[in-house]
Amino acid sequence: MNSPPIRAPLEPLKGGQLVLGTVALSLAVFMNVLDSSIANVSIPAISGDLGVSPQQGTWVITSFAVANAISVPLTGWLTMRLGQVRLFVGSVLLFVLASFLCGMAPNIGMLIVARIVQGAVAGPMIPLSQALLLSSYPPAKSGMALAFWGMTTLVAPIMGPLLGGWISDNYTWPWIFYINIPVGILAAWITWSIYRPRESAIRLLPIDKVGLVLIVLWVGSLQLMLDKGKELDWFNSREILLLGVIALVAFIIFLVWELLEEHPVVDLSLFKGRNFSGGVVAISIAYGLFFGSLVVLPLWLQTTISYTATEAGKVMAPVGILAIILSPVVGRLLAKHDPRLFATGAFLIFAAVFFMRAHFTPDVDTMTLMIPTVIQGAAMAMFFIPLTSIILSGQPAEKVPSAAGLSNFVRIMCGGIGTSVISTMWENRTVMHHAQMAESTGATNPAFVEAVRGLTERGLSEQAAWGVIDRTITVQASTMAATDIFWMSAVLFLALIGLVWLTKPKKSAMTADAAGAH
Repeated sequence: MNSPPIRAPLEPLKGGQLVLGTVALSLAVFMNVLDSSIANVSIPAISGDLGVSPQQGTWVITSFAVANAISVPLTGWLTMRLGQVRLFVGSVLLFVLASFLCGMAPNIGMLIVARIVQGAVAGPMIPLSQALLLSSYPPAKSGMALAFWGMTTLVAPIMGPLLGGWISDNYTWPWIFYINIPVGILAAWITWSIYRPRESAIRLLPIDKVGLVLIVLWVGSLQLMLDKGKELDWFNSREILLLGVIALVAFIIFLVWELLEEHPVVDLSLFKGRNFSGGVVAISIAYGLFFGSLVVLPLWLQTTISYTATEAGKVMAPVGILAIILSPVVGRLLAKHDPRLFATGAFLIFAAVFFMRAHFTPDVDTMTLMIPTVIQGAAMAMFFIPLTSIILSGQPAEKVPSAAGLSNFVRIMCGGIGTSVISTMWENRTVMHHAQMAESTGATNPAFVEAVRGLTERGLSEQAAWGVIDRTITVQASTMAATDIFWMSAVLFLALIGLVWLTKPKKSAMTADAAGAH
């Protein structure tokens, strides 16, 4: 297709076109964000159907997150080469195709490959949807445009667990991916119809091919090492050692190359700024802890205390309620108050939520499970926007896109790494607690002997009685391991408050950009 004429400045859309354009862009974002959470409660169903452990099933989540992180820095270059509209519509259609391949996957390997493709093509969708939406509204209404956009990113985490759980229980897990097909096709068609005449200018810029290869190499190797470490006994395995060496060497070369390259894939010089480096580290570690808990909690509910996927979805869903209510309030207040206060509030609430979860027991009731989830929504409202405001504070206008892209890359990558690390910790500590409690069993322990006698008097064989006790120990060990992680997360959230106050955001922090950057 020939490049359309450059139209600058673009006139805002009006009437039905504005409504349809907003709906189409929001639908695409909703589909994208939904897919990062819908699989969380479906992991037991997916892993059981494909014959792998739930821990191996988490690769379905981490593969998407890592591929998504790697593709985000390429958005700027691809936009210049293809144009905003072509790239956005192409990403949506490729996302639809990848969703179809996910549903058709006959084994875990093919599903992970399809999820990698899905994550990679999803990278440009969120930043481009923001750009197209802002060009559709008058500058005076840009805040309202971002509010519409932000609602979809907050509603999707509510719908994801509910929809994923309901589909897994009532249909089959491939339908969590098939539902993207009609939504994506409709969003792509409406977007192309409305925005095709508004295509952005195309420029043939060079790309840092070496930097791109290096980023794929070190991020991919690191994620593989984390995902397969437990299965292969960590550094007792030559494969894990090799992956670790490749990740480390490629990362060092990547750092040197990007600092010297004229057109780097990521602008590492941004880390010289106190606000950028402090903000990025804080938001990335916090996101890794938050996202890891979104994976472990539904897994624990289903594999340990016998919740169905639908019930686990109901427990996870309320996380967005307070986020939706409070986000517009935080957005208005942020222009007048120090963003560090909001970020501190978010981390204090996150810490309180995880301290509450650290007291969970195997017989915990649904209301006790849901209360921290509801409260967590308040932390989400004060988390993304203020921290992104700190990250972008003081950045010159020409640096904002690079700063937003690099911070999103690090944050999304930490989400995938956090999931791998936390799920591995959960499995390791379950084994440790089980071994410690099992030491108290045997003929020398009066309580154990009495428990076996009680079970055999009910008609169980001695072997069956041992099995019942072992299952009880396993449930307790799994719960203790989960609460260990919740305690650790709470302490880390408190520690991150110190990092926030090392930054010095300027009062002119770009709250509009911040509102949409997540």
